[in-house]
Amino acid sequence: MTIESAISVAGLTKHYPGVEALNDLSLDVPAGSIYGFLGPNGAGKSTTIKVLAGLTRATRGTASVAGIPIDAGPGYRREVGYLAQEPRFYDWMTGRETLRFVASLYPAADRANDERITAVLARVGLADAADRRTSTYSGGMRQRLGIAQALIGSPAVLLLDEPVSSLDPIGRREVLDLMRELRGEVTVFYSTHILDDVERVSDHVAILDGGRLVRSAPTAELLSSFDQDQLRVVIGGADDGTAVAIASIPGVISVEPAQRDADLRSYLVRVAPGAGATVQGAITRFAADHGQIVTENHLVRLGLEDVFLRLVNSKERAA
Repeated sequence: MTIESAISVAGLTKHYPGVEALNDLSLDVPAGSIYGFLGPNGAGKSTTIKVLAGLTRATRGTASVAGIPIDAGPGYRREVGYLAQEPRFYDWMTGRETLRFVASLYPAADRANDERITAVLARVGLADAADRRTSTYSGGMRQRLGIAQALIGSPAVLLLDEPVSSLDPIGRREVLDLMRELRGEVTVFYSTHILDDVERVSDHVAILDGGRLVRSAPTAELLSSFDQDQLRVVIGGADDGTAVAIASIPGVISVEPAQRDADLRSYLVRVAPGAGATVQGAITRFAADHGQIVTENHLVRLGLEDVFLRLVNSKERAA
């Protein structure tokens, strides 16, 4: 693909009777990326994916995949591979027969041959199970078969709706490893609520809440934007007045006692953006003036779960 954005969405809105599932969603998904689409239940994640897959129509707004508008018919659908949240297969079919059946749904000119089917099964780690009935597959194997059927038409974009939500740890790892292997070959756009997985595999992330986009950014950039607003402080000889004194330092937003162990007290100190170094110095001076010993006083890097909860719950939504 030579286009810069694999998916481009502008003003996407979807209304159901009495429900606003999406409201003015706009985003661009870089080609070849693994893009995590996050949000609480009911945020509009599945609705977005169904619109992009051509399974439902938006009330208004535009969207394209690989530069092709979603209303372009067969030309558009060839660029999209879709995995539903709970994929269903004919249990009496083998994995190979399942892919052969899915391939038969494509126009003859785009239909995968047996060589392609064998290659895709091997790619998803099902070569040894290709001729077993799908009724014997584990949850992880069924999800990998679901990704295989989404890949069989050589799409530009994979749309995966909660691909690991129902899997045990082994199945989750299998699917995440496969997604990593696909990086750069196909764009993977997937929804999930398992934030640790997103942090591990995603290049970019978008957070949706109440049908509205809260934030979208490269994963590392989003996390780094929160690097310098929380301190972990451990002080020996601290007393009940220490937290009050720290809270009064200019630039401190809040102080949360984290742990108390003998003479050591720990605090998580949230500070205003850019105030970290100043607050660190003030804490050290306060402790020295009161005969206390600072054993830790450093910036804390927040994980994606912390960032997600802060953005969704406290509405810190500046782009």
